Formats: sequence, structure tokens, C-alpha cells
Amino acid sequence: MIFVNRRSALSIGSIGLVGAAVAPLLSFARPARAEIPAYVGTEGVEISPGVRWIEIGEVESQIAAYSKVMIGDAVYQPGAIDPADQPLMDMDMFCYILQSDFEIKKAGIDPYIVKAGGAYTCGKGKSDQGKNIGTGIGIMRVAMLVPT
Repeated sequence: MIFVNRRSALSIGSIGLVGAAVAPLLSFARPARAEIPAYVGTEGVEISPGVRWIEIGEVESQIAAYSKVMIGDAVYQPGAIDPADQPLMDMDMFCYILQSDFEIKKAGIDPYIVKAGGAYTCGKGKSDQGKNIGTGIGIMRVAMLVPT
């Protein structure tokens, strides 16, 4: 196996450099995706009409500002929407859409669409409202970053 760093890549020459640059891209021709779980309708806890929360677990954070990351899936029925009067987020969150398409509304910006395989963030002290706009079950994987 040949290891390439910035300096050795420059010495390879233009043909070798192109090959070294393209090879990793070819191995990722398919987009990276998390496996989509097959949840049953009664799994987890109902957090609003048509939306259920399923705990996945937690891991220790390697980011100094956070002590741990709690992970779970929010499972939305078609057309299900978060309540408009949600409390503000008490921690930073990273949301990855595993399945379906979601319309995200946040205060002060126009609503936008996040498709399956896409992600968005929400900061502490802010709010958002997600709506499953797809025709099937929507799954949003949420990583909640617990402050140190």
C-alpha cells in the first residue's frame, strides 16, 4: 500500500497526482447512507400526533464543549408535523434525514426542504418545526450534543 501525503503527491507528477486524487472518489461512487431501520408503528414514545421517538443510545463526545452525544430517531407518519409551540432547544442538535423528505421551518428564515440523505442543524436557544412532506414514513436521526 502506498501512502500519499501533500509532499509526496507533488513529487508523483501530474499523472500520478490525478490517479491518486481520483481513486478515492471511485470507491465512493455510491453516497454514504446509514441503514434505514424497520420500525413498527407502536415502537418508542409518541411525542406528538404521528411522531414517535425511539432512543438509540449515547456516546462520549470527543468535542471539548460537549460531554456526550445522545442519539435517537424521530419517526414521522406521512404529513406529520412538529407542534408550532415547541419549547426552545436546550442543546445543540444535528439532524440527518434517513428516509423521506422534510420541510423545515425556523424563525427568521424561509422554510426549506431537506431530502433523504441530507442534514441540518439547530442551535441551543432556537427552535425548528419539521414536517414529513413525503408519501411514506419519515425518519430523522437526531444527535443531541450535551454541553460539558
